[in-house]
Amino acid sequence: MTTRPPVRLLLAEDQAMVREALAALLGLEGDMTVVAQVARGDEVLAAARAHAVDVALLDIEMPGMTGLDAAAALRDALPGVRVVVLTTFGRPGYLRRAMEAGASAFLVKDAPAAELAAAVRQVLAGERVIDPALAAAALAEGANPLTTREAEVLRAAAGGAGNAELATALHLSQGTVRNYLSTAIQKLAARNRADAVRIAREKGWL
Repeated sequence: MTTRPPVRLLLAEDQAMVREALAALLGLEGDMTVVAQVARGDEVLAAARAHAVDVALLDIEMPGMTGLDAAAALRDALPGVRVVVLTTFGRPGYLRRAMEAGASAFLVKDAPAAELAAAVRQVLAGERVIDPALAAAALAEGANPLTTREAEVLRAAAGGAGNAELATALHLSQGTVRNYLSTAIQKLAARNRADAVRIAREKGWL
């Protein structure tokens, strides 16, 4: 009887204590092994290539690149790698964006270790695994009302830059920037651009 080699895992998490705890817990599973750990999103693709990983477990909020952007990079460059997104923030918009980025599973970090290990096995079998509470919340929330461009301008405005600075950074006219921001504010029923950024972030749309 042929024994299958352990599933090769990559962990991407910027908090060392959380990352090491996850590695220790997953290391107790007899059919999987953590072969790479990174603390930055922009290190995910290179590590996945270097270590021939089967499954990448990605946090969302990381320096360098978000886990959602890293998931999209893996989808485009290494489509055979399955992606499990782990997050502290159970935001419905994150779930939609993770699925659009090619993730096979979306779980909150406080899920039991056994549930995480089971999710790894399920995604390798071609299944999709989504936290039920988040799935229900995403359905109730509805789709992101912001266009890609509106979200881009709102994200750029989060640092407090004025319209002239935003226009230069985004290669747009000041009038176009003003229009995008105004539309985003209206769609989100926000009081101003700062309130729009807050709302969009809470929903997971930025």
